[in-house]
Amino acid sequence: MNDEAFERIYRVVATVPPGRVVTYGQVALAAGLPRRARLVGRALASLDDDSDLPWHRVVNAQGRISSRDAPPVEHIQRLMLEDEGVEIDVRGRIDLDRYRWEPADEPE
Repeated sequence: MNDEAFERIYRVVATVPPGRVVTYGQVALAAGLPRRARLVGRALASLDDDSDLPWHRVVNAQGRISSRDAPPVEHIQRLMLEDEGVEIDVRGRIDLDRYRWEPADEPE
């Protein structure tokens, strides 16, 4: 199940354009996995370090970069988003009204 689910998640994440973000829950819903936001997190955490998937464009429902076991990854994600023009305020939040991208509602 996880291999198929991970592939569906990856297909959704691959479509997020530069300078935009989606939440874990949005990815889960668009992948046909409603209420499976944590599974999205696990799928992204399992990516190889050299993956081209734009994992950095996925944030939590509050518009924040989720904390991780390896804090440098959070810093890298922030730098990658800022490099694409996504503004992160002093509280560490991204304005989802401005930067959120809406993936297709139906899985491929």
